[in-house]
Amino acid sequence: MDKIIETPLTEEKVKNLNAGDNVFISGIIYTARDAAHKRLIDLLDKGESLPMEIRDQIIYYVGPTPAKPGNPIGSAGPTTSYRMDSFTPKLLDIGLKGMIGKGIRSNEVIESMKKNKAVYFGAIGGAAALIGKSIIHSEIIAYEDLGSEAIRKLEVKNLPVVVVIDSKGNNLYELGQNNYLKASKL
Repeated sequence: MDKIIETPLTEEKVKNLNAGDNVFISGIIYTARDAAHKRLIDLLDKGESLPMEIRDQIIYYVGPTPAKPGNPIGSAGPTTSYRMDSFTPKLLDIGLKGMIGKGIRSNEVIESMKKNKAVYFGAIGGAAALIGKSIIHSEIIAYEDLGSEAIRKLEVKNLPVVVVIDSKGNNLYELGQNNYLKASKL
């Protein structure tokens, strides 16, 4: 089912998303990969503030290419998500509601998503240029020294994603495989 959501991503919106839903996201999202995640966790461990509000937000695991003249960003394809798994539960515990990436997540992350009522979206790998067209504004807000891995605040319009793991723990990777195996036995 196709769904359109505006950020912030509240718990009410999350509970209406199911594994397999096609979703178009508009509003503000943030980017961060593993180096930035490590810095965020280090700040939390020191009791310091994060460079952005994390509650009810979405983090897109992406290291975009430089913008061409006249564009807000270059290609913006997803990064493999398990690289953030050791950091993710702590961010979910303080209110992160959505993540966008590609690939599987650990059981620890899935359990934390269920506990914190969060969702994991998949973006299409290999469609980085297309995804980049959904980004209408980009600004670096932290860790500029990380280059493409700096934290960016993005404004997106109709960013296409798929719910891979919903807040109940339903996992499209497992559901899809099970459905395929059932169909192949017919």
